Amino acid sequence: MKHLTMNNNKISSLPDSMCKLSKLESLQCSGNQLSKLPESFSQLSNLRTLVLSGNRLSAFPRWLSALKHLDVVDLSRNRIAEVPDCVGDLTATELNLNQNQISMMSENVANCPRLKVLRLEENCLQLNSIPTKLLADSRVSLLAVEGNLFELKDMQDKEGYEAYMERYTATKIKMF
Repeated sequence: MKHLTMNNNKISSLPDSMCKLSKLESLQCSGNQLSKLPESFSQLSNLRTLVLSGNRLSAFPRWLSALKHLDVVDLSRNRIAEVPDCVGDLTATELNLNQNQISMMSENVANCPRLKVLRLEENCLQLNSIPTKLLADSRVSLLAVEGNLFELKDMQDKEGYEAYMERYTATKIKMF
């Protein structure tokens, strides 16, 4: 099995035995009642897409950094309050953390080797919670931060913003 979709089923837990789905590339389990995930999921070595939006996750799953083929991670609409240091090892190109309760973010997010899209809309971030290194020295070319505890226009004065805008603009030009 390569794709597994279990959206909107009131699922409150997933079994450790799911780690035996060694060929699984896409797991979608949105709109359920998951509050945590088994550490054994770190063994889903072929996983490319993980969509867990609209659950009850309160912690960023630390085992995500063990999944080296991961491209897209959607943890939006959960209860995550902090993005921990281990995020720096995440290999995904897109990380969606919209509509959580994030007030703290490790500067290690800037170390993600492939991260290009980081969505942090409608969280509890202050402007000083956005790491300077993320703006100045990362691969992120789309940083979505609308709906946090600062005015978007104030971001323009933050150190590293010009470097971020160069990446953002270069990406937009490539699209046309």
